[in-house]
Amino acid sequence: MLEALIRDEKTAPKSLEYKLINNLATLEDQEEALTRPILAYYFAKDIPGANIEVCQEVAAKDPEWAYEFARDVKGANIEVCQGGAIKEPVWAYYFAKDVTGADVEVCQEAVIKDPGFAYLFARDVKGADIEVCQEQAIKDPEWAYRFAKDIQGADIEACQEQAIKDPVWAYYFARDIPGADIEVCQEQAVKDPIWAYKF
Repeated sequence: MLEALIRDEKTAPKSLEYKLINNLATLEDQEEALTRPILAYYFAKDIPGANIEVCQEVAAKDPEWAYEFARDVKGANIEVCQGGAIKEPVWAYYFAKDVTGADVEVCQEAVIKDPGFAYLFARDVKGADIEVCQEQAIKDPEWAYRFAKDIQGADIEACQEQAIKDPVWAYYFARDIPGADIEVCQEQAVKDPIWAYKF
């Protein structure tokens, strides 16, 4: 049995994934690499002489690999990759944060659809529009609290107004945010016995 497995391993054709992992891929494998975004990314990144432009077209069809391509492949077209990455807030955020030459405004537009990523964008991306990010982040009480806590220049009053809609975050807001209106937070926190007790 073992002899048969060894014989098969030596004669069986190797997948492109196998070849890429074991540094066996050649330019002749490019056509196969263009069948999936992940393969196009690794092929362009690891195989000297790969057609960057063609691989990029395929990689950019998937937001994650569009981001990875722009970040890791020398000669990548940032604009093309960004167009692929901004289809999902998480990759738009990472693109603006990690890719030199990213259009922060375009990425921010994609990110602010999600309160959590609007907060992260304001916190981590140089050049983020704090006001625009806050407007979206505070649509969720937790992110309103976090925005007030972590973002310099946050509008504390606007964040508080949203955070107190949930007794949990009303409590944390009163506890952690300098300038919080304790009385207003308490009014909301006491609507839940647990947070009334903690208050």
